[in-house]
Amino acid sequence: MRVKPKRNKRITSPVKQKVLLLLCAGLVLNFNRSASRQKWLLRRLPGEWRKINRRYLYRIIREFYDERLVNYRESPDGTIDLVITKEGKLHVSRFNLETMKIKQPNRWDGRWRTVFFDIPEKKRSARDALRDKLRDLGFVEFQKSVFVHPYPCESEIDFIIEFFDIRSYVRYAELTKLTNDAPLKLRFNLH
Repeated sequence: MRVKPKRNKRITSPVKQKVLLLLCAGLVLNFNRSASRQKWLLRRLPGEWRKINRRYLYRIIREFYDERLVNYRESPDGTIDLVITKEGKLHVSRFNLETMKIKQPNRWDGRWRTVFFDIPEKKRSARDALRDKLRDLGFVEFQKSVFVHPYPCESEIDFIIEFFDIRSYVRYAELTKLTNDAPLKLRFNLH
C-alpha cells in the first residue's frame, strides 16, 4: 500500500521560492551524473544560484515532487527532465510580485504584522521599491520605515525582501500589543 505524501501548501524558504520560480520560468536543471556537465551548467548560473548547495537543491526538488509541485521523467541518456505541474504553477502565481495580494482571513487574530527597515542610501531604489510594494499590499506607514498590516503575510514579505536583495536590512515581526492602535483598527475596519 502506497501512502500519499504529506502536502505542504506554503513554501516559506526563500531558496525554495526562487527554485520554484526559476523552474516555472523554464530554467533547465541538468541532473546528469556527469560532473563536468554539471560544472559547465553551474558556471553559467548567476552568482546567487551557484551558492546553493547541490544536496540541498536535490532535497528541495524531492520535496517539490512529494508535494506534487513538479514531475520528472528520465531520458534514455540519463538526464532527468523536471516539469512543473499545474499545482506548482498555481503556487508560483502566489509569488508574482505584480499580482501579489495578502489574503484577508474571516477573523482578525489580534496581531499586527510589522515590517521595519533601515536600508542604506546606496540601495535607495530597493528601499523605494519596498515602500511602494508595502503600500500596494495595503500596509500603513506607522512611522518612517515602519509599516503595519493586520493579516498574516510573512511568506509574501520574505519573498519581497529576497527579490530586492535587502534581507540584512529588513525585519519582520508579529506584535500582540501595540499602543495607540485605534487609528490602525479604524483604517483596517477592525472591531
